[in-house]
Amino acid sequence: MITSYFSKVREVCGRMDAEPVETLIHILYGAYEQGRRVFIFGNGGSAANASHFCEDVAKGTLASMETEKRIKAISLTDNVPYITAWANDEGYDRIFEQQLISLCEAGDVTIAISGSGNSPNVLRATEYAEAHGMFNVGMTGYDGGKLGKMVKLQVHVPSFDMGLVEGVHGMIIHYVVDTLGERICAKTS
Repeated sequence: MITSYFSKVREVCGRMDAEPVETLIHILYGAYEQGRRVFIFGNGGSAANASHFCEDVAKGTLASMETEKRIKAISLTDNVPYITAWANDEGYDRIFEQQLISLCEAGDVTIAISGSGNSPNVLRATEYAEAHGMFNVGMTGYDGGKLGKMVKLQVHVPSFDMGLVEGVHGMIIHYVVDTLGERICAKTS
């Protein structure tokens, strides 16, 4: 029954620490203010969330379409030819790291999304970003996995149900974009 599922969502959300979500908004606002890039990536449903987050944070935070100062968000999950070339030639674990090597600079932000927190390609990219002066955020589920231990900021959904984790990540994304958009639009008004 749907009410049972909604109860599970409420229960998991009730066990979440809200402070990291608010900190994520602050980090993204700082990236906006400083003109830093925000790289977002993940696999499977987390890749879909990365694409969604990128689109929403880049477009959904604009006061108008004529606004020139914008959040510079880039989803590393969306260039399929590039991803498959790296995967085929060098291995799937390098698909995000290699894109960061080409695009990132110290001071940029990564948002690595992994329900398990143990995706090798996500971990490898996060290690690279850490070694090159980026601020690393991990959106995790389960017990946070290795990713939760290696990032500066973990937004953790305390559940071992992957669908529930990905769904709550989606809700967090919408909250972050709405709140960040309000803050940016209030400043530019």
